[in-house]
Amino acid sequence: MSTAFVFPGQGSQRPGMGAPWAGSACWSLVEEASDLLGRDMGRLLLQADAEELRATREAQVTTFLVSLLVWETLHDLPDVAVVAGHSLGEFTALVAAGVLTCDDGLHLVGERGAAMQEAADAAPGTMAAVLGLEDDAVAAALVGVESVWPANYNAPSHVVVSGTGDGVAAGGQVLKASGARRVLPLPVGGAFHTPLMEPARRRLDVALREVTFAEAAVPVLSAVTALPYDDDPAAALSQQLTAPVRWRQVLEALPAYGVDRVVELGPGGVLTGLVRRTLPGVQAVSIASPADLALLD
Repeated sequence: MSTAFVFPGQGSQRPGMGAPWAGSACWSLVEEASDLLGRDMGRLLLQADAEELRATREAQVTTFLVSLLVWETLHDLPDVAVVAGHSLGEFTALVAAGVLTCDDGLHLVGERGAAMQEAADAAPGTMAAVLGLEDDAVAAALVGVESVWPANYNAPSHVVVSGTGDGVAAGGQVLKASGARRVLPLPVGGAFHTPLMEPARRRLDVALREVTFAEAAVPVLSAVTALPYDDDPAAALSQQLTAPVRWRQVLEALPAYGVDRVVELGPGGVLTGLVRRTLPGVQAVSIASPADLALLD
């Protein structure tokens, strides 16, 4: 069986999501992360409530770290055809492919989360899920509507838009008039994957210049282009802060790699649902705890 491993992004975090892994052999990663970041990551993974984890600064490092715990348990599997990640999850995918070390991945994710939090505090925004319209229809409907943009192309008839509060509200009315079945506000505090994240991009660029990228051991698909990473990973990671996530297109590219199973590694199971909607003929499995490992048998 040929497998694609995929890694979730912000929004998949859950209170207590580290508990299933506490005491496992890979838990030492949490202690190392605490030392590197200067924060008690064990407390965040075990004790933080939903409100604390909703903050971008906390959501990103905790989600990344849980996905990394799962990967460290599985990384010696021989049938990895390709890896990919949804926004933040792309950093985890790059660690899985050997492009980034764990320490460099943690450093970059820490900087990314802080930069996006800072940008969101300076220019508050929000996001909304649009159900019932295809990608092109959403993009066309928003032409001329100020301060709102398509942000995530997640699955057929499932697009997320992002922008200022007023922009998303106005865009929602236009989208409903254009035939959207529902427009659902999302509990986020930032206009992610839009031009409003340009200040965060500038800060992340500084951190990216400090990191050395290795050659990928397996193909890594960029969620900006739905194509394999080229020889400039830093440019792609920078661009994704202000560009839409083309997750549907990433999933639709997987069959070309012979993939017949997609395994999501990390909390939440969000990507598993998107795989089932986009690739109904492909097996989709979510691994969030040691007990889930039996699903791979």
